[in-house]
Amino acid sequence: MNISVELTFTPLHDQYKDRIKNFILDLRSGGFTISETPLGTQLYGTYDKLMPFLMKTIKTALNEKEKGIMHLKIYNADRSNYVSDF
Repeated sequence: MNISVELTFTPLHDQYKDRIKNFILDLRSGGFTISETPLGTQLYGTYDKLMPFLMKTIKTALNEKEKGIMHLKIYNADRSNYVSDF
């Protein structure tokens, strides 16, 4: 099954830029199709490959000593080619 995942990582401290940058660099290293926006990052791939990668990557990001919130949305289809028609 192909999926689309949207992630938004919100570190809860003043020195957040490096944590977000490192998280996005980790996401890029997975070899999945990725789309980055100012509000979130979308990844596209098969459920069986993408979810284990995300579990590891999210755990690394949340294990930092500073607190943070991870928002995650999963859509059960590949939406990487979506284009607005309005």
